[in-house]
Amino acid sequence: MAEVPIRVLIVDDTVTYRRIISNVLAGIPGVEIVGTASNGKIALEKIKRLKPDILTLDLEMPVMDGLEVLRQLKSAGSEVGAIVLSTFTTEGAKSTMTALSLGAFDFVLKPTGGTPEENMETLRDELRLKIKNFDRTRQIHKILHGKGIHTPSRTSAPPAAQKKSGPAERMHRIAATKTPKVVALGISTGGPKSLTRMLPNLPGSLAVPVLIVQHMPPIFTKSMANDLDNRCALSVCEAADGQLVEPGNVYIAPGGKQMKIEWEDGTTLIRITDDPPENSCRPSVDYLFRSVAEIYGARALGVIMTGMGSDGSKGCRQMKQRGASIIAQDEATCVVFGMPREPIEQGIADVVAPLDGIAAEITRLVGKGVLACR
Repeated sequence: MAEVPIRVLIVDDTVTYRRIISNVLAGIPGVEIVGTASNGKIALEKIKRLKPDILTLDLEMPVMDGLEVLRQLKSAGSEVGAIVLSTFTTEGAKSTMTALSLGAFDFVLKPTGGTPEENMETLRDELRLKIKNFDRTRQIHKILHGKGIHTPSRTSAPPAAQKKSGPAERMHRIAATKTPKVVALGISTGGPKSLTRMLPNLPGSLAVPVLIVQHMPPIFTKSMANDLDNRCALSVCEAADGQLVEPGNVYIAPGGKQMKIEWEDGTTLIRITDDPPENSCRPSVDYLFRSVAEIYGARALGVIMTGMGSDGSKGCRQMKQRGASIIAQDEATCVVFGMPREPIEQGIADVVAPLDGIAAEITRLVGKGVLACR
């Protein structure tokens, strides 16, 4: 955590939950609680006076709800972050997706089902992680802008691979001789906002299916898919068992389930299973990538993006061994540089791209296979 404390304003309409969040944050080193607010109107007034770095933000409040707070902060160009405290309901998931699109940094589910002590510990672990990620992202942002550095608009090859044989040139040869027939994408922490920026930049004429594993709870993946479908030229859905894998469609693995593909009677089908977690994840990127490597081999394109941990590293390696191409998100634009790190450092990634360059790279590599129209 940063040496300078991260200043947090707690925004919630219930006295009980304000007290719970206060007790939770008090146990996190490097965090300073600067105040509380019982609704969004009071929160906006206190933001001006107390200058917090980040809010813990309830969405359902009287007078002014959390979504309106985010709208006003966005309109004002405020740099104050927000971690949304969401409920595990369909409406809660929808509101959370809207909050993320309005600029909320991340979300935490209000824990239920355990003892009060267990729920407090779960909440503390989640908030500690999210606040740490926020601080890291903020520090990178300050470094990049403070020193006049900007994220490159063009992609670059990983340094380890550059020493071998010019990966940028190798990638162009792959694009010319082995046009991908599928894109498999793995993403975790920071994923919803990153996908909201990246996926709408893919053209509706993209003539390949896109399979996505986003580490997310059940219900939330469906809300995210619906939200992205409204934003994208491609058709986006939460995947279903037995669904045909067809070009021009984006399939998102359901939260709490595993997703793989199988070849059956001349067609590629999605299989949704209750197989055990891998890397403590369900859905797991490795689980999906392994099946993509088996079915598509060199005709696959793997994309590994922001996320904590190493889920996807083994899958990227398996795809690479079958001749697939790999794109990895660069460190500067990752919320957490965990999942892309190993593929980049081991030279598995053919291209390392900033977030805003990933769609262009995908389009370039499958460009020879675009549809005339859709």
